[in-house]
Amino acid sequence: MENQYYTLVEKQDFFEIIENKFGELAIFIDSRDGAPINPVLEFDGKETALLKRDGRISVVLNGIDKETRAPLAEAEFVLIVELSGKTVERTYGVPVDNVEEIVIEGKKTRADEFVKAKTKDDLIKSFGAVKFWASGK
Repeated sequence: MENQYYTLVEKQDFFEIIENKFGELAIFIDSRDGAPINPVLEFDGKETALLKRDGRISVVLNGIDKETRAPLAEAEFVLIVELSGKTVERTYGVPVDNVEEIVIEGKKTRADEFVKAKTKDDLIKSFGAVKFWASGK
């Protein structure tokens, strides 16, 4: 029997992008298993971004709000916040790579959720958010 290895592509149905008074962006998504390894966020300048979380899992962000596109395209880094409900699982900085086109390869799945101590509201308060954009399709 042959083993098959896939790159998993998970669609994030609902996500939020927030901006603080310093112009820094944070993207709130569902938690995934394991720590990210050399993550990068590809952005096409339109309505789609692809978080390449590690060599195996990528997360598609479709339906990025029009007001968010320019700040995201200009950002060198964004903060990724992985949540289980309103509980923060992990946060990490990710470089933004502006690309002509998002190329999505792999098998689509969804991830499980986990619980930890810090809440989404705690992180938003400490981040100093001044703008919120709810995005997704």
